Amino acid sequence: MKVLIIHGPNLNLLGKRETDIYGTRSLDEINNAILSLAADLGIDANIVQLNSEGEILDAIQKSNYDVLIINPAAYTHTSIAIRDAIAAINKPAIEVHLSNIHSREEFRKKSFIAEVAIGQISGFGPDSYLLALRAAKNLLSQ
Repeated sequence: MKVLIIHGPNLNLLGKRETDIYGTRSLDEINNAILSLAADLGIDANIVQLNSEGEILDAIQKSNYDVLIINPAAYTHTSIAIRDAIAAINKPAIEVHLSNIHSREEFRKKSFIAEVAIGQISGFGPDSYLLALRAAKNLLSQ
């Protein structure tokens, strides 16, 4: 079973940017935790971090994975193109956020992705990704 994990724009700056919101763990540290859990669960995880909306679309449209886990970051609230790409692939997608987007600024409360994802996990910091990975495993095991 294969899972594609997409980290959206600016997530390469984790550990340095707005640590009061996003924490002090770097993206490399988060990726290592994801890969460790994926190995334990028997999941082949491919992780990418992309700042460009077009590159995110290209990654979503590839067909070599069973489940998509995506943190679209700021594109959550602005990208109909990412929403449409997820709808078009006909594969389960799990939306992930480090912070609780529903308790933040008003513009962050609307997610274009939520309506095409099978679920959304937000507010658990880096554990949001691990919870999503467990959800993907359960989904694929059914």
